[in-house]
Amino acid sequence: RTAAGEAAAIESLLQLRTDGLILASPVLPLRAIRAAAANAPVVLVARPSRGPEVDSVTNNDRVGAQLAVDHLAGLGHRRIAHIDGGKGAGAAARRAGYKRAMTRHGLAHECLVVPGEFTEEGGAGGVQALIREILPTAIFAANDLAAVGALHALEARGLRVPEDVSLVGYDNTGLAALGHINLTTVDQPSHLIGATAVRLLLDRLDGSRGRSRHVLVPPLLVIRGTTAPAPG
Repeated sequence: RTAAGEAAAIESLLQLRTDGLILASPVLPLRAIRAAAANAPVVLVARPSRGPEVDSVTNNDRVGAQLAVDHLAGLGHRRIAHIDGGKGAGAAARRAGYKRAMTRHGLAHECLVVPGEFTEEGGAGGVQALIREILPTAIFAANDLAAVGALHALEARGLRVPEDVSLVGYDNTGLAALGHINLTTVDQPSHLIGATAVRLLLDRLDGSRGRSRHVLVPPLLVIRGTTAPAPG
């Protein structure tokens, strides 16, 4: 998926006189999104915006990251590391939420963020970076794929999850719920996000609202088998 491919798809839809567009996690530059919004109402999903040209609905990623840290801190963990999501959508907000929660729990000096991506390889690479540091007792990975990569990397080194290291992901994908993974994760209420995006678009189309709206949907923590009290 590329910005050029998205631009071509949007151009085709606009040529068909589409009434409105809902763009899910677009990678297009903002100027291209604004240009599309000049021709039809646009709602962004999973990409935050504060501009007046478009509406947006996103999961509150800062709050979601704080839920993950609150859960781990409540289990007695202090050395809680974060495997970053790189340039992935929501990664910066999740990183900021992690740091804020660590500070709130008096653990600012324990903050440890290592580079990663929204991929299994990114999660595994994050574990490799952590092994070179002081291994934490808990890891918050930027998404479920990264968490699965981290899980496999930890197990390959003889470390048990959650007995030695607790692990939390993000997104509550179908992968997280698989029995042999059973991942504690942060849920994005996708049905609510989708319904909100449709409502925002319909409000624009029927003329009942002219000003843009930017909606943050609260996430939920789903506790499964990859988190446990801190060892020792």
